[in-house]
Amino acid sequence: MTLRPISLTRQLLIASVGLSLFSGMIWGQANEAPAQQPAAAGADNNAVPPAFNPDADRMTTPPPLNGLIYPITLGSQERSNYLRTALSFTSGYTDNLLGGTGGHPVSDITYSVAPVIGLDETTTRMHLLLNYAPGYTFYQKTSARNEADQDASVEFGYRLSPHVTLSAHDSFQKSSNVFNQSADLAGGVVPAGIQTANASVIPPFASYLNNSGNVGISYQFGLNDMVGASGAFSNLYFLDSAQAPGLADSSSQGGLAFYSHRFGQGQYLGLTYSFQRLLSFPTFGKIETMAHAPLGFYSFTPASSKISISFFGGPQYSDTTLPFPLLAEKSWGGTGGTSLGWQGRLTSLALSYAHVISGGGGLSSAVHQDSGSLSVRQQIVKTLNASVTGAYAQNNAIGSAQLGTTSGHSISGSASIHQTIGEHIDVTLEYARIHQSYSGVQAFSTSTPDTNHESISISYHFSRPLGR
Repeated sequence: MTLRPISLTRQLLIASVGLSLFSGMIWGQANEAPAQQPAAAGADNNAVPPAFNPDADRMTTPPPLNGLIYPITLGSQERSNYLRTALSFTSGYTDNLLGGTGGHPVSDITYSVAPVIGLDETTTRMHLLLNYAPGYTFYQKTSARNEADQDASVEFGYRLSPHVTLSAHDSFQKSSNVFNQSADLAGGVVPAGIQTANASVIPPFASYLNNSGNVGISYQFGLNDMVGASGAFSNLYFLDSAQAPGLADSSSQGGLAFYSHRFGQGQYLGLTYSFQRLLSFPTFGKIETMAHAPLGFYSFTPASSKISISFFGGPQYSDTTLPFPLLAEKSWGGTGGTSLGWQGRLTSLALSYAHVISGGGGLSSAVHQDSGSLSVRQQIVKTLNASVTGAYAQNNAIGSAQLGTTSGHSISGSASIHQTIGEHIDVTLEYARIHQSYSGVQAFSTSTPDTNHESISISYHFSRPLGR
């Protein structure tokens, strides 16, 4: 399978220039005012008009539009303005290391070590959240799969003016083991956005590189009215085709523009236009899907509460170009979804469902996807909490009549217990199970479609408040 490099620099440059011009225009509009009479002595020429108090009346960007995931931290665990470091050791056992590439199940034990650094800084105008966890994983029997891992994420929000807010997010992961997601980085697992990368098809033990991000800007031009725009991208590369036979590299770029109106107590109603370019690179050529969707959305996110409920839906049009011999498939359909997030002091809950056109995520073309996910965390006692997660995805390849393959489903779930010992030591026990069944994809065996994984992780962590 040939790696298809995509110019991320060019993508980000175009997005940055466009958003800079957009923000410049908005900045100018936000600060532009007609000629005024000389101000009285002592008057504040920079005062915000009394009709709009930015601190008390600021609108938020509804979850379907911000491209982020719901956090699952408990209210009692929330922190800000801190620097955190940690060192984690993890040992795990899996009963199906090779999946469909070995002919029969192969079990093995893995060992991982990962230093972690995290930064959370909040000021009156800016919020920065940064996590980085390099690591190394080695296998007791199949030492040829030993690999250095990289896991990093950054979230950034900045209030350019009382009316204009810029936000950005990027995550990067390089690994050969999908179970290696650092517990110190697992702030949330349930997606809430309209444009979300398809992460449901990656085989459990195959070397891959995954990078996704988005950048957005919003302008509140009235007490209860906001407009905004955002751009997003994702890239998935399989670094060793022998470990992922039948799967393909993929990438996507997209953007959306929206209008949102606030009414009542934290209720938002609006319209958005979404565009996506979805690419897959199977061995026989490139498959490209263009998807357009004018959508309506509703969100209930009261500022005084930890709950958020959202809905979106509308028509969607797709145009898919197949490489043999330049066939095309065009169709109209419906798209929609709902999500809910709730953070309590002792319990947190997040869930979502979506019916969308999404990237292939490793399949040979973009897909019609039905997906749902759930995450629950419960604090049992002060030093002990437990969590349960689950996800389901049905992926039906666009152009499957011509391709004759690559449709199926994925089911995954996990349960974990997290114990704090003293001030600096954490111990986590976890059980996870993945079931994947896709026709014509050799990476997933029809005889052994399940992978079970048990692990224990011990970490030493240290936190230091910033500015003190």
